[in-house]
Amino acid sequence: MSDGQIDRGKKLRYALIALVFIGTALNYVDRQVLALLKPTLEAEFNWTDQEFAHLGSAFQLTAAASVVFVGWLVDRFGVRAAYGGAVAIWSLAGMAHAFATTVGQFLAARIVLAAAESINTPAAVKSAAQYLPLRERSLGLGLVNTAPNIGAVLTPLIIPPFALAFGWQAAFLVTGALGFVWLMFWYPLTRHLKPVAASEPDATPKPVQQDAEKPKGWVKDMLSDRRTWAVAGAKALTDMIWWFMLFWTPDLFSRVFKMGQAELGGPIALIYSMAALGALSSGIVFPLLLARGLSPNAARKSSMLFYALLILPIPLALEASSPWVAAGLIGLALFAHQGFSTNIFGFTADTVPTQRVGTVMAIGAVFGNLTGMGIIEFTGWSLTHGVGYWPMFAMAASAYLLATLWVHVLVPVIRPIASAQ
Repeated sequence: MSDGQIDRGKKLRYALIALVFIGTALNYVDRQVLALLKPTLEAEFNWTDQEFAHLGSAFQLTAAASVVFVGWLVDRFGVRAAYGGAVAIWSLAGMAHAFATTVGQFLAARIVLAAAESINTPAAVKSAAQYLPLRERSLGLGLVNTAPNIGAVLTPLIIPPFALAFGWQAAFLVTGALGFVWLMFWYPLTRHLKPVAASEPDATPKPVQQDAEKPKGWVKDMLSDRRTWAVAGAKALTDMIWWFMLFWTPDLFSRVFKMGQAELGGPIALIYSMAALGALSSGIVFPLLLARGLSPNAARKSSMLFYALLILPIPLALEASSPWVAAGLIGLALFAHQGFSTNIFGFTADTVPTQRVGTVMAIGAVFGNLTGMGIIEFTGWSLTHGVGYWPMFAMAASAYLLATLWVHVLVPVIRPIASAQ
């Protein structure tokens, strides 16, 4: 293969990472708008805390019900077709919120949005497993995993003042329309992508059957594989904290620190800026540990333990003297979450056979969405009955240590796919 062909292959991979990054950021922009406009929408639709929780839990339940199917779509039709189609659907659903005149219509738009957006994580991890060599995969996943935080940083800074100036309907129309701008670049720039084994002479060796058609009985093999359940359990324990924070953090600052809608942007932007750094740090820490001579097993689990310990101080945020101190503590926790989450993605991409990656990540997302639904509903109950936010913060402090232990018990020795049995 000529140097020109190799350079072109690298440019295509960089374009893929950039587009998945932007698509993931848009995914979180569309879903975060609801939480940021809670005061305005409560006045419009007369929601209680429990009714607001129902909207969030309906989103999570729909995502959980959809995500195994979309994982199959990614594995069956490929990242290019499946992801592009999903972005078109979720963009339309995001714009449809602007035309809702009843809570029921608003809920219908949320359900369609959730179903389409559930493809994002399986598509992102499948992209890394299929198109990036091992030496680039952790950094690629780390970069992509910063995207939710970029979306979550920009959205609170832009959307509340935009909605106050132009109305909440305009906020949904504009954020939804951004997906169609993205599609103008997605199809042309990904047309010539090839699996890494076919395009890179120095790619990580993979058995031929990894890219072959799935053998008979692959579902049974996948469900009996401890790696599948290691991913599912870790996602169940940790994703619920992410969904809780994404959905309820604006309300927390409004309720605990008496901040108005226009004042929420700064602290929330700080939180998700720190989360973005957490995702990037994981993409650097794991290769650095490998370079220092640690085995893939020791490097991956040491990295996971490091992030699990960082999240322990999060309950102190509820006793903070100012919203900025609270934002710093919550930001440290989400720094840890994103670092930990990137390690789960890397563990999956490195150890799960390529043709199963989308489906395994989808299974993990099902469990994460179901526990997310549970904690969102529980938060609504806790606030309605005067218990407050402390039970959820206690759960957050312990979830990541439990997830690390879960992965270690199920997969005592992590081996990359070329040597995995």
